[in-house]
Amino acid sequence: MGDIYLFDVASRQAQWLSVRQATISSNIANANTPGFKAKDVEPFSKVFDRTHLTMAATSKAHLGFDEASVRPEKVRKSESWDTVHSGNSVSIEQEMIKAGEINREYSLNTGIVKAFHRMLLASTRSGQ
Repeated sequence: MGDIYLFDVASRQAQWLSVRQATISSNIANANTPGFKAKDVEPFSKVFDRTHLTMAATSKAHLGFDEASVRPEKVRKSESWDTVHSGNSVSIEQEMIKAGEINREYSLNTGIVKAFHRMLLASTRSGQ
């Protein structure tokens, strides 16, 4: 049986979600800091595209992931709702929406991994 990369991809996404959650938490923590600019991370689809995942991977390094490649970016003006008089661009409502998205993506990620794990266990038990 060849390597199964679904678990690697799920692990990479969980790491990305963790970095994004930390970034959102930082935004919320600095909501009253004058001049603070809200940040977000690069979308996972862009991070995943850089992995160059193919059907026939020959090395575990093909899915390399380092936290330095998922750096917080400044939120573009088109993504920000408003800037208060102090120059702070954090919108608590927008950050809470992002936190909800992270929660849903994490739940989906863990649900897929659990289902795949059960399927894998079922296939190995039936082969005995």
